[in-house]
Amino acid sequence: MDQKKAGVLLSYGQTILSTVISLVYTPVMLRLLGQSEYGLYTLVAGFISNLSLMSFGLGSAYVRFYARAEAGEGENGTAKINGMFLTIFLVIGAMSLLVGGVLVANVHHIFAARLTAQEIERARILMALLVINIAVSFPASTFTSYITVRERFFFQRMISMIRTVLNPIVMLPLLLMGFGSVALVVVTLVLSAVTDISSIWYCRKKLGMRISFGHFDLGLLREMMGFSFFIFLNMIIDQVNWTVDTTILGIISGTTATAIYGVGSQIHRYYMTVSTSISGVFTPQINRIVARGEGDGKLTELFTRVGRIQFMLLMLALTGFVFVGRAFILAWGGPEYAGAFPIALMLMGPVTIPLIQNLGIEIQRAKNMHQFRSKVYICMAAGNVAVSVPLGMRWGGLGCAMGTAISLLIGNGIVMNVYYHRRIGLDMIRFWRSIASILPSMLVPVALGYAAVQLHPFKGYGGVLQFAAPYTIVYCASLWCFAMNESEKSLVRSAVQKVRGRLAAKS
Repeated sequence: MDQKKAGVLLSYGQTILSTVISLVYTPVMLRLLGQSEYGLYTLVAGFISNLSLMSFGLGSAYVRFYARAEAGEGENGTAKINGMFLTIFLVIGAMSLLVGGVLVANVHHIFAARLTAQEIERARILMALLVINIAVSFPASTFTSYITVRERFFFQRMISMIRTVLNPIVMLPLLLMGFGSVALVVVTLVLSAVTDISSIWYCRKKLGMRISFGHFDLGLLREMMGFSFFIFLNMIIDQVNWTVDTTILGIISGTTATAIYGVGSQIHRYYMTVSTSISGVFTPQINRIVARGEGDGKLTELFTRVGRIQFMLLMLALTGFVFVGRAFILAWGGPEYAGAFPIALMLMGPVTIPLIQNLGIEIQRAKNMHQFRSKVYICMAAGNVAVSVPLGMRWGGLGCAMGTAISLLIGNGIVMNVYYHRRIGLDMIRFWRSIASILPSMLVPVALGYAAVQLHPFKGYGGVLQFAAPYTIVYCASLWCFAMNESEKSLVRSAVQKVRGRLAAKS
């Protein structure tokens, strides 16, 4: 439990830290790179990220099969699982290098329509470096998965926070020396290598991770592939939904439109971390509840409890962004990125539904009932592409964002909620009633926020902070008085008491 609390708190600490760093670092980076080169980086990074699909969903299967091996054969069984997964991912890493090499050799055919000769050569270098980074990440994922299954969240989050701090410290001097987008990728590659080496050291020296390569079970591999197949389909769909827009824009509009969309998408990614920071630590617990047969009622209780907390945090971010998001983007990226504001809103609003329900993904996998979600997401991806292309040709980045929003609302907002209720066994009526009970408490802060922006023009970082600080206080006070139950208040009191105790101990 202490590891979970530490993991959640450090995850939010990393989110806050990365946001603060972005306030300072990202505007400088955008100006040093220029809109065209930043668009090129966004385009190439989004394209090469498709190679991550070559994991075939096996990474998500590790927790399930490790837990089963631990229960059945103890340390000998887990050593075999570690050896099998590491072998598989070494092979996949080699395959990704081969496929990536073919893509690098044919970059001029892929992007020739909209890129200049100089941009194509730079894209070739970026692609080569990004391919190496992804290839190395496959075998390294075995060790990060082992840390997760051992629930050592403190180490994971601390490494992530250190990496978040080091990235701009190393990057800015290189950008000032004129190394451009290549420096972005080189620094990413180096920091990834350091992170992976740290994880391997921690697993071997601190956790005593055992690896046995002499027991490759083909029957177990077939079972893993059967379990992972639909996770792999989900990965494809997620990749399509979140990268198709930049690919479409790069082909039909060029690097400028891609850069503007990239800024809006980056804000959307920050928004998503507000939710994933808390849900990621519950995966082992969900698998234990299902394995012990403790019932759907307990899963619904956990699903609702976590969903309420996620909803409160997300709505603070979303409503605040509605009021001062444009001012933030103008200060953060500059006037040329003003079009990112409606793009970010278009992505953030609909994605709120799956974000407050992302524990449902782990519940499906724990019950081995994740196949239906894959089929739904296939339809979502096809619909997203079909709608985003004509909308993107007419309204650029905003049109592409509209296509993604429509697919999210239909797939996650309607179809998956019905499935959760009828097949997974979660009481979604209870869930949405609980979420709806929070909404009245938001009327006061939203009304005051609207009045504030009508009476006073908030501009620049100073204006954003001038609005955000009192808005957050009013929002939290309203939730405390009108929405939070005793369990949620106790959680807050416990966190405050621990912080006070540690501060008192240091003094």
